[in-house]
Amino acid sequence: MIILFIVLPLIVAGLLPIIGKVSRRVLPDALANATLLALLVYAVVAGRGLIADGPVLQQLSWLGEAVNVRLALDGFSLFMLMAVSLVGLAAGLFSIDYMEHYGAKANFYALYLVMIAGMNGLILATDLFSVYVFLEVAAIASYALVAFGLGRDELEAAFKYLMLSVVASAFLVVGIAVIFGLTGQLDFAAVAAGLKEVNAGPVLGLVTAFFLLGFGLKAALVPFHAWLPDAHPSAPAPISAVLSGLLIKVSGVYALTRIFINVFGLTPALSAVLMALGAVSIVVAALLALGQKDMKRMLAYSSISQVGYIVLGLGIGTPLGIAGGLFHLFNHALAKGLLFLTSGSVQQATGTRDMDEMGGLAKRMPVTAVTNLIGSLSIAGVPPLNGFWSKLIIIVALVQAGHPVYAVIAVLASVLTLWYYLLMQRKAFFGKLNEKWAAVKEAPFWMTAAVVLLALLCVGVGILFSSTVTTWIQPAADILADGVHAATGSWGF
Repeated sequence: MIILFIVLPLIVAGLLPIIGKVSRRVLPDALANATLLALLVYAVVAGRGLIADGPVLQQLSWLGEAVNVRLALDGFSLFMLMAVSLVGLAAGLFSIDYMEHYGAKANFYALYLVMIAGMNGLILATDLFSVYVFLEVAAIASYALVAFGLGRDELEAAFKYLMLSVVASAFLVVGIAVIFGLTGQLDFAAVAAGLKEVNAGPVLGLVTAFFLLGFGLKAALVPFHAWLPDAHPSAPAPISAVLSGLLIKVSGVYALTRIFINVFGLTPALSAVLMALGAVSIVVAALLALGQKDMKRMLAYSSISQVGYIVLGLGIGTPLGIAGGLFHLFNHALAKGLLFLTSGSVQQATGTRDMDEMGGLAKRMPVTAVTNLIGSLSIAGVPPLNGFWSKLIIIVALVQAGHPVYAVIAVLASVLTLWYYLLMQRKAFFGKLNEKWAAVKEAPFWMTAAVVLLALLCVGVGILFSSTVTTWIQPAADILADGVHAATGSWGF
């Protein structure tokens, strides 16, 4: 029953505001995190069994009558569900202690689970209209979560996020309407078949541009990234971790990849556009991150840069490039989730995000400092951590595909990434302890447990990268590679 990935968090989200009237802390914490754990266990334990004989298709019904909504689980969607559940659980555990000073925890968890359900629904959707609906479900919950603190910065960031997201949604709706007008279909398979029968030509090129604008805004690719550096720093730390680690990948990269590769087909021109957008995002965002003093804002720009690596790898279109892009998507979700959570620990302990005001915090917060260092080195691609292997695969794929210039850009940008992360380490955690932080203590238990979990995964996946690729990445890459092989360049763009 793959619909459980959507229904379970929605049911619990509906119950939480009522439960919050009875218990403000213990029951909401326990129920929300038990739900997230159940989703992870179901994805990891049962998911692979469900798709052992091939993709699973579930037809939804209402009062015994079939409705025109179907869900599908394959290697790509299972991989994404596992990533969402894993990082979602870590952020949920972190929230147990972190959200105490915000209050209304039951409402927070309810919105959080609605966002998780929206992402899961988008991952399982098999038609363009369902993609749009679930994308909006996740987005609406995320607007409220960004503004959850109700401070001026939070409300301003949420409003900017909302306005630009509405623009993205408008492009997507127009693109979907044109596709329906061309083919009379919305189902992925039917649209793919219909496009081969009609002379779409320039019209499909226009639709592709609309989808690039819409999903590019959702993924925060340069030059569509303006909302992200405000939204991510302003949100509560666990939401920053999920926005950066998951939401921009699911509502942006996943949806873009699923539609462009498995439905439209990755033509040479589209491949060139994706690679160019990825390379520009890598370089521009890395340079912007280098000049930041706000820790979370620097991490936000870093997210844009790393999404560029993912899109660059996927844009190559070769099996190795796709595998590298998906592996980096997973590795970035772990490492950037870890970094945003540790930045939340630092902000809660010191009351500031300004790295120039920090210094020597490793002496007072050693676990936070070590886990932050692991996340930083992973993102920068330092061996043997997980980020190294995914970047290496992308670089090798670029060389094999005859794109040495992009390979050089990827290598140099990794050096630049290491530079600004080492600057963060020096300013925030090392050097002389600022006297203002003499009384600072390590983060509370659940906040520390969450970052240790993600740090161990960064190390473990790096050491066991081969089995990780074989078990999770390759089945997902095979689904996309089949879509590339089925694509033709006959649509005139």
